[in-house]
Amino acid sequence: MAQQALQPNTAGSLFATDGKRHPVQDALTALTLVLGVVSFVTAQFDSLHLLSSWTGLVGIVTGAYGQWISVTTRERFGLILGLGASGVGFLLGMANGGLFGGL
Repeated sequence: MAQQALQPNTAGSLFATDGKRHPVQDALTALTLVLGVVSFVTAQFDSLHLLSSWTGLVGIVTGAYGQWISVTTRERFGLILGLGASGVGFLLGMANGGLFGGL
């Protein structure tokens, strides 16, 4: 009888992990989520277009890099949520005045 390595039961789990630590990926996920929320919320106010567009742009960049180096589904799930919110906030901020205040 062959010995099988014991692995955590993550089959079918949306937040499956490989059981290892990924501090860089986790930090990028958290940063992207925070930037996405800030960008999305501030995009609802015309006068905050500078904050919205800049946080959206930085959120898109950090999210894209995070996707590139992500390892688990849990990281990718958070990054996609942050990227979506950052993208919407960035585009609404650009529509309301842009990165440089409409110069």
